[in-house]
Amino acid sequence: MTDRGTPRVASRPEQQLVDPSRLTTRQVGQAQHVDPAQGLSDAEALIRLARLGPNELEAEPPIPAWRRVLAQFQDALVILLLVATAISVGVWLYERGTALPYEALAIFAIVLINAVLGYVQEARAEQAVAALRTMSAANARVLRSGELRSVPAREVVPGDVLSLEEGDTLPADARLTQAVALRTLEAALTGESLPTEKDTQPLEEAVSALGDRHNMVFSGTAVSSGRGRAIVTATGMDTEIGRIAGLLKRTAAEATPLQQELDRTGRTLGLGVLVIAVVMIVTIGLVDGVRDFSSFLDVLILSVALAVAAVPEGLPAITSVVLALGTQRMAKHHAIVRRLPAVETLGSASVIASDKTGTLTRNEMTVRVVVTASGVTDLSGSGYGPKGDLSTTGRPLGRGFQREEVERVLVGAALANNAAVQQQGGRWSIQGDPTEGALIVAAHKAGFTSERLQARFVRVAEVPFSSERKRMSTVHTDARQPGKLTLFSKGAPNVLLERCTAELIGTRAHPLSEKRRAAIRAANEALAAQALRTLGVATRTLPGTALHSKATEALESELVFLGLIGMIDPPRTEARDAVARARQAGIRPMMITGDHPSTAVAIATELGIVQAGAQAMTGAELSQLSDLELERVVQEISVYARVDPEHKLRIVQALQRGGEVVAMTGDGVNDAPALRAADIGVAMGITGTDVSKEAADMVLTDDNFATIVAAIEEGRGIFDNIQKFLRYLLSSNLGEVMTMFFGVVFASLLGLVGGPGEVALPLLATQLLWINLVTDGAPALALGLGHADPDVMTRPPRPKAQGVITPEMWRGIVFVGLIVAVGTLGVLDASLPGGLITGTGTLTFARTMAFTTLMLFQLFNVFNARSDTRSAFHGLFRNRWLWGAVALSLGLHALVLYLHPLQQAFGTTALGWNDWLVCTAVASSVLWLRELTKLVKRSRTRGVLSVRQQG
Repeated sequence: MTDRGTPRVASRPEQQLVDPSRLTTRQVGQAQHVDPAQGLSDAEALIRLARLGPNELEAEPPIPAWRRVLAQFQDALVILLLVATAISVGVWLYERGTALPYEALAIFAIVLINAVLGYVQEARAEQAVAALRTMSAANARVLRSGELRSVPAREVVPGDVLSLEEGDTLPADARLTQAVALRTLEAALTGESLPTEKDTQPLEEAVSALGDRHNMVFSGTAVSSGRGRAIVTATGMDTEIGRIAGLLKRTAAEATPLQQELDRTGRTLGLGVLVIAVVMIVTIGLVDGVRDFSSFLDVLILSVALAVAAVPEGLPAITSVVLALGTQRMAKHHAIVRRLPAVETLGSASVIASDKTGTLTRNEMTVRVVVTASGVTDLSGSGYGPKGDLSTTGRPLGRGFQREEVERVLVGAALANNAAVQQQGGRWSIQGDPTEGALIVAAHKAGFTSERLQARFVRVAEVPFSSERKRMSTVHTDARQPGKLTLFSKGAPNVLLERCTAELIGTRAHPLSEKRRAAIRAANEALAAQALRTLGVATRTLPGTALHSKATEALESELVFLGLIGMIDPPRTEARDAVARARQAGIRPMMITGDHPSTAVAIATELGIVQAGAQAMTGAELSQLSDLELERVVQEISVYARVDPEHKLRIVQALQRGGEVVAMTGDGVNDAPALRAADIGVAMGITGTDVSKEAADMVLTDDNFATIVAAIEEGRGIFDNIQKFLRYLLSSNLGEVMTMFFGVVFASLLGLVGGPGEVALPLLATQLLWINLVTDGAPALALGLGHADPDVMTRPPRPKAQGVITPEMWRGIVFVGLIVAVGTLGVLDASLPGGLITGTGTLTFARTMAFTTLMLFQLFNVFNARSDTRSAFHGLFRNRWLWGAVALSLGLHALVLYLHPLQQAFGTTALGWNDWLVCTAVASSVLWLRELTKLVKRSRTRGVLSVRQQG
């Protein structure tokens, strides 16, 4: 081939100064200053190693443990609690009113528990780049001073001449100078499930897709067959796998919607506490005045009480526990979650952008159809397990001409073959080329096992496959035809057809007319249109003396055409149902693959990802689009083919800019950057590389696409439960804040009077803390353990812009907070002398009554919190954990009221049965009033739906 112009050649060896795929082999040697026949000298190799560095990927320095610990204290809620702890300790040091600073210890204990939970979950640091390093070959065979030597892969340098043999793992990117029937497995980089044929011819045009650079081999890939030599053009971070490592380092993991919402909630609560504190301090200053340090301490005590009332101390810990329990349930269904918040994110997913090979398909080539002179024969079964049947027009294929033809085709394909099928631990696998392995499996289905064929046919010669010949042939002795040889040839149908003069019909060869040639070509095109990879099979009987020394191309003439074979990497059977379930749940499935567009569209159509007639966009076409144009395109096109890692990353980011929550699945190195950037990265556990697993948030241990949909259902259920306990905790805490705020502001009106110069508080900080941490904590956790609603997979995904706490939830939270505050302060007023309702109790008794009423308000409210619309009595006994938590809370509260040491610590006194009845009656009002608002809301919703239906 003649080069179109001479590229600039480097004056000294550098990595990737020019595109080596467009250079001739001679020019590559000149560019790298190496003689391909001699290789580098040891001295030159050392010089280059010192200048360019070892052939290794840069590893991220591990995050020190102390930094990971400190990171657990950066949450807004946690910071607010730490401030409250510090103030509480300061007040206690000054006053020493109790033996221990109970408020400070309790608050800090919760902060510490939450930090430990977070640290344990995140202790396994990200190791995606480190996993990439493990893919490199430990040693490499290089030519040094004319001799082949084995050197550590890290010492390979640009200019080294690699010797490649079947089974080798490539240590670096290199330009081929020799290639004999060479094929490499590049699925980890390109997503292409079939081995890639290699040659040495320079490319005429620049090609961006790695799968189309037929004269290059890449670090981390493997030689599946053949042999060759290549000049190293890039090592370390300059290789294609190094480029992906760089993408991973530059791709930051986004905070999940739940993390963002909890941060927003923490900031909102913190700001609210500050505003309320300022208002109250100003109010107190105007009414009572802050004249001395004692008054200032009272204000500090009030600020601690407000912080305790406003902040749901158990929220971070309960969230972590609920997510952790959710991950345990998901693990039983073959989904391992590596980051806790990813569970909630998965439930919010609106798009599943899936890789094809090994994810939606089995990554196991399978023969689907055989076309012979008598018709089309279908083969059932998938994968490498030799189970399946032969049929035609929907009926089993019986004995007859067509059966004879099909058997002859499959026998020929299985013999012109260098692969082997084996079973290990119940799993069938291929040794060698996957395409050749699929042919052996197909022969097994027709009854021709390898043992049976070897007993009859003995190979005596081979004409090997090459990318130029596009075919291979083997010569055998046949036990049934003594003194004769049988040649079987398989290859590209059009190439093979040119060497055929006859066609097998039944058991006899008939001359091949031009009409039949045209019919065979048309059948081949029809199979290709179905995205099937096609092979032709032919045969020839030779005299026993035809083979003098070795087989040559001269034997591949006057062949008898046996038939066509169509094969494909089939979709997983369970993936089709999973796609349908995803669509029902309002989730859009997409396919992003490095495979051919026609294959991608065919598989996507068969799975129901796209409709028949849909088009795929290629990586080359995508490269021409701006980010803004791509944002529009991703809303319409669901299949992307021949893409590289940057393309996958751009697609994911374009979807995210459009407001989508993206779950990205994949198993190869090429998927890792997109897995990291996606809202939820899902890697395959069996076929997935270490790189994809480490970059992902979740790993599927069964490589089953259906598991993703099951995990989404689990995630949605967990999200519902998170909403339930957020609704509960925030409404309860808002009620406490309102109780404290209005209790101080209207203290004189309520008859709430402290000692001289003191600020009288309706409740003590320790009492609020007890409710938040103990009596609120168990019911909130029980809400998080409830069953998912039956309709969870019939709703559309939650919009990304919609927070975890919706406006409707906030309205309910405020309404409940008002009820709680009014009821609690009413009981407080009725228990004190003076005020609006005259009572006779002491301040301690009145606080105990308010304390108990507030606790009972929370327990009644927990049933409201299960839904903003459904009645609290709907499925009342479904959650046994909830009833147990209510009983536990009542028991713990009784201890505080009736045990003397706890009475002293929490400022309480014993209550009688009549007191309990009053508290219960008042507290139950939150249930009845909330039921009334839900009833009105449901009636309005039914009215709107009725009007729409009539319209």
